[in-house]
Amino acid sequence: MPKLTDAIKHLIIINVIMFATPLLLKMDLTNIFALHLPTNEHFGFWQYISSMFMHGGSMHLIFNMYALWAFGTPLEQMWGKNKFLFFYFSAGLGAGLIYTFVNYYQFNDIYEQLISLGLSSSDIQQILEFGKYNDDIITLSNKTMSEFYSLYHTPAVGASGAIYGVLVAFAISFPDAKLAMIFFPVPIAAKYFIPLIILSDLFFGLTKYSVGNIAHFAHIGGAIIGFIIAWYWKKNQFKIL
Repeated sequence: MPKLTDAIKHLIIINVIMFATPLLLKMDLTNIFALHLPTNEHFGFWQYISSMFMHGGSMHLIFNMYALWAFGTPLEQMWGKNKFLFFYFSAGLGAGLIYTFVNYYQFNDIYEQLISLGLSSSDIQQILEFGKYNDDIITLSNKTMSEFYSLYHTPAVGASGAIYGVLVAFAISFPDAKLAMIFFPVPIAAKYFIPLIILSDLFFGLTKYSVGNIAHFAHIGGAIIGFIIAWYWKKNQFKIL
């Protein structure tokens, strides 16, 4: 088993504390630390960082922390603590920004459709606050209106965006390492395995087949930023002291 390196050890500790503390104190910190849509009253710029330490459940936390340990350890050993932390937070921040951009685009598209139906901004805000609307006036489908309400109210949590950056960096740095998953136990080289995971996220993010409330575009955003940074570093041997 790989040694637990300093940066990863501290990241795991902070994630566990941020997950356990609200449970032990019976507090809900979602409105403060989870990442909200910028138009939501609970949005704060700090949430791009704080949401990386929030998780929606114990399995969400366990899978992310396992991936951080398994794939991040060789990267920190190769890059060093400071460089790894810079990479990790850059990927996580990029994931949050891209996720926000995609969600805001989808939200604004529906918002403009409602304006074209004759609704005012205050009318739309009433819909967002109470989730009720007049079917005779609003001709958009129930699915579209449900998506509109969800985009506004559902915050994003988790380190998954940063983890996807780590996965991509691992594939670039150790392309021939053999990987396998529980439900697909056939070893595949990282240079093929990781792109397949990202392509599946892209598929689920663009279609209706996604299972559960998963922020696929945050995953893709983290993968994109992770690829750019890891590829640049590999080509230029960039150093952070």
